[in-house]
Amino acid sequence: MDDTPPPQELDPRTELDLGSVTVLFGAKQGKYPEGNSVLVTGPDETILIDPCLGLIPRQQSLPRVDRLLLSHCHEDHQAAAHLFPDIPIHLHEADLPGIQSVRSFMDLFGFDDYPLIAAGWERVTLDQFHFQPRPEAIPFSDGDVFELGGDVRIEVVHTPGHTRGHSAFHILPADVLFLGDIDLSSFGPYYGDAWADLEDFERSLARVKGIKALHYATFHHVGVVDPATFEERLGRFTAKIEERDSRLLAYLAEPHTMEEVVQHRFIYRPGDAVDFADPVELRSMSQHLDRLMRRGRIAEIQPGVFQSNGV
Repeated sequence: MDDTPPPQELDPRTELDLGSVTVLFGAKQGKYPEGNSVLVTGPDETILIDPCLGLIPRQQSLPRVDRLLLSHCHEDHQAAAHLFPDIPIHLHEADLPGIQSVRSFMDLFGFDDYPLIAAGWERVTLDQFHFQPRPEAIPFSDGDVFELGGDVRIEVVHTPGHTRGHSAFHILPADVLFLGDIDLSSFGPYYGDAWADLEDFERSLARVKGIKALHYATFHHVGVVDPATFEERLGRFTAKIEERDSRLLAYLAEPHTMEEVVQHRFIYRPGDAVDFADPVELRSMSQHLDRLMRRGRIAEIQPGVFQSNGV
């Protein structure tokens, strides 16, 4: 029998108790650079998933934590990991290099051709997100299970695309699927880093769609939703990919270069003050362009100049 209590209507800026799972909300429902961390408590162990910035001012009220679990190695998901320097930290084997050194962490963004952006972002990572290398980090793989005693367990669901190792976690018996940065936001899927992949992301979206749970939780924005809301939001989130395809095809009704595509802005809004917008647009829309060329929807009509062909 599932004795998980129903969701509680609590202040979204604090926490939500789902039995063995407690969602610790960051400011503004975890809006970046904040996030929503998850505490899983079993008879034998307590695991903290994705320690966010919002934990730093409340560190004195946190319970004892035995392990850290990261959905992936992005800066905001390990921003409070420095509070727990002596406990084991786990993440997917494909993301392991991203936490072992500052250099390998920076590699995941692909800023090599943008040295000023890279230097600024490294400083933000160290100062704002408190990045500290964890060369001793322990890898996990798809299907691995963390047993916390009794019937409390966390099952790893590898969901690459956002990063190579991005993973969701199905937490039982509370039946919470923590989606990490499959965040169901109106922004849509983010696959703008060197370690990101559009088509992997699409496969991951299809995978989580097939996982039934009582509660779905995101690291950013949405927080905790029921199955009906999850299905509706996941549909809209997924549709952003096709929307970007359609917008690119419409823009390329007239010939344009890739640099013009980047400056047109398909991921961010024109005028958004995002220092790394150019490399993110380039990485993201290059993937759309390449795929649409393979499908015969876009042609390179002269070196470096592209146009949709009306197919």
